[in-house]
Amino acid sequence: MTAFLTVVRPGLFATVQDLGRFGFQELGMPVAGALDPIALRLANALVGNPQGTAGLEIALLGPALRVDAPSIRIAAVGPMALTLERDGAAPQPLEPHRSHTLLAGDVLRLGAVDGASVACLAVAGGFALAPVMGSLSTYVRAGIGPLGGRPLAEGDRLPLALDAAPDGPDVELPQPPDYGAGPLRVVLGPQEDRFTEAALETFLSATYRVGKQADRMGLRLEGPALEHRGSADIPSDGLVTGSIQVPGNGQPILLLNDHQTAGGYAKIATVISADLARAGRLRPGDSLSFQAVAVEDAEAIRRRQEQAIAGWIRAIRPVRPAGGVDLEALYGENLISGTVDIVNGGSDLPLL
Repeated sequence: MTAFLTVVRPGLFATVQDLGRFGFQELGMPVAGALDPIALRLANALVGNPQGTAGLEIALLGPALRVDAPSIRIAAVGPMALTLERDGAAPQPLEPHRSHTLLAGDVLRLGAVDGASVACLAVAGGFALAPVMGSLSTYVRAGIGPLGGRPLAEGDRLPLALDAAPDGPDVELPQPPDYGAGPLRVVLGPQEDRFTEAALETFLSATYRVGKQADRMGLRLEGPALEHRGSADIPSDGLVTGSIQVPGNGQPILLLNDHQTAGGYAKIATVISADLARAGRLRPGDSLSFQAVAVEDAEAIRRRQEQAIAGWIRAIRPVRPAGGVDLEALYGENLISGTVDIVNGGSDLPLL
């Protein structure tokens, strides 16, 4: 039997995304991929997939999906409401940040994303879709990727790589991932010399707001204008995700995953890779500020972030029984040494 997820209702903007389409920017092809790669990686870990497996990126309001398979296992990561409809019974809420095993005929409704621009849904085994240029990322502006490079539409049938959910219990993250707070960290340049000293000081001290023109290509920011030394225009050169261009009106543009690969506005700074997931989660109306760091600091921050993500994945555990004690997990803890250590004034108990 071929297994599918059938789109009953498409939602506002749901696309298939993996971690990106690399190696083609010299041909004018953006990397695309998940705006929140941390959420995608964790959702995949919850269903037993490799971290780069393609899932669904849900923006604003999610789709309704019917299970046309004996069973499937799914996990959603991000601030999104989920409900399950089964056998005509009243809808039941499902928790994000854990896996759920669904049965044939179940309808999964993914509601509003609240508190971020996107959330991610992974399915055990992933989707049995043909990659385009080595990736299942969807680049809507050019119609490239699975489903003809477009968002989900009513009636779409997403083929699944597994005919049924894998064996084993459902699992959960002990707590939602912590993305950190504070200013977005940036490395100045590559054209910071095209801006006045006052502009650089303003950029690193002012608060900006995400304007209404915000999508997967980039975010137009609103705030104090940044003054150029001469013209804002430069000979077109390469762009990367996180580049912050400043056109002639002095209002910064923070480029995201679907950005053009070259541009002719001076770039005042680039968001460090460890903060790109935070940038990708920003919504119109959100406030943000910037903090400059050195390249070597940015590299160290990214290494610490990868260690944190690995720790979150190691902490994934079987879902604890509702209203009861998970005796198997309890017996698995070294309670005596932990108690002795607390008495001695410290603790080696795992942080959950």
